[in-house]
Amino acid sequence: MESKPPFPPFDEESAKLKVRLAEDGWNTRDPERVSLAYSVDTRWRNRAEFANGREEVVAFLRRKWARELDYRLIKELWAYTGNRIAVRFAYEWHDDANNWYRSYGNENWEFNEAGLMTHRHASINDLPIKEADRKYHWPLGRRPDDHPGLSDLGF
Repeated sequence: MESKPPFPPFDEESAKLKVRLAEDGWNTRDPERVSLAYSVDTRWRNRAEFANGREEVVAFLRRKWARELDYRLIKELWAYTGNRIAVRFAYEWHDDANNWYRSYGNENWEFNEAGLMTHRHASINDLPIKEADRKYHWPLGRRPDDHPGLSDLGF
């Protein structure tokens, strides 16, 4: 059986690690790699779109990152209990016309005993921003450890 530590039940340390690992994965913008954190039968709601299973997740992420260019994400633990974690997040990106956005949201996650996410419910709002108002300037990929988090940035 596939597994993705840390495993539930989560304590504060393991929940924070799970959140950072998810952030790191999403910042790769590699749909196949990201999908491996989810169970093969995972169920998602992302805004008004639904995905069932890894294949649909990969297709969703390909569409997402073809549209959301120079994507950079920060996630922060909000709450945890047992096999569930709630996070808040913000990411910055631009479209092909170079219009910049900061997207804010919340996610509710549920995991199986192997540490794979079985359910992901995301609510997201997009705020148009000027390029000069961007806060995420690290090179594409993993957010540096010394980069401020959401609370540090006042988000």
